[in-house]
Amino acid sequence: MTDALLDASETEDLFRRLSTRFPGRSDRAKGAKRQPNPFRSVVSCMLSAQSLDRNTARATQALFRLARTPRTILALDDVVIATAIRPCGLYNVKTRNLKKMCRALLDEHDGKVPETREELMSLPGVGRKCADIVMSFAYGHDVIAVDTHIHRVCNRTGLARGKTEAQTARSLEDRAPDWSLRDGHFWLLNFGKTVCRSRSPGCGTCPVNDLCLFYRAHPSSGRAAVTGSSKSGTM
Repeated sequence: MTDALLDASETEDLFRRLSTRFPGRSDRAKGAKRQPNPFRSVVSCMLSAQSLDRNTARATQALFRLARTPRTILALDDVVIATAIRPCGLYNVKTRNLKKMCRALLDEHDGKVPETREELMSLPGVGRKCADIVMSFAYGHDVIAVDTHIHRVCNRTGLARGKTEAQTARSLEDRAPDWSLRDGHFWLLNFGKTVCRSRSPGCGTCPVNDLCLFYRAHPSSGRAAVTGSSKSGTM
């Protein structure tokens, strides 16, 4: 993995091209994993760690049938919570973190999910990605939340660098133009899901391949090289 990055004008160009190709923030956006309020957003985001979307949805639906507030979740037995969220995996660890997070909300925030990244990340089980997703979706702040797709896109193209999603998020925050922060998450996410995929990326028809540092370095074998890199875990 090279440490090279797109320059400022190339970064602006990449975001502008994606903005004309992919949809941005929608009025229908409802919290992380389409949850209707900040608390349910942060819970569903915590449950989504190392879980497929469909399994996260099953787990959150089962949990929210039992309880929907910090106080009512704390009233549940650990076994009951673990059984409900079993589909999302790591259910014992997530059960402990859920209860610690709910206790912290009640003790330190009067039961209300905070809006700032620092306060959100102080909650047990809440990392940078979860905090940014809640800030963006639940509270409407202009921030690009970095998930696995955006992490891959940033490191392939040279838009930002980081070995982890959190490191990439910090790099991207310093490099993304202010005007892109509101919708950048949506542009990059859609681009990563439909074009710059983990396997079989559409390098040949990519709207930003002339900017992409990886593709520029491998113009005749971008597809095979990128696919090989993604399998090895370097992208």
